Amino acid sequence: MNNKMTDLRNHLFATLEALQDQDKPMEIERAKAIAEVGKVLVDSAKVEVMFLKVMDGEGHSTGFIESEKPLPALQGR
Repeated sequence: MNNKMTDLRNHLFATLEALQDQDKPMEIERAKAIAEVGKVLVDSAKVEVMFLKVMDGEGHSTGFIESEKPLPALQGR
């Protein structure tokens, strides 16, 4: 499995759309579970950003947050 932050956004927006479905809305408990998992993933992305900051962004990435250009060395450590 190779999921990215973009996939998380897509899943969360799909959840919002499913909640708004007039004919067959998603169950609230299921939506809450999806939101909770999303929060954990966002928290892990925050840790990744902190890691990149500590490592000056040079050649280090878990690949969760996509970027089309190489990361510059981060300032203000």
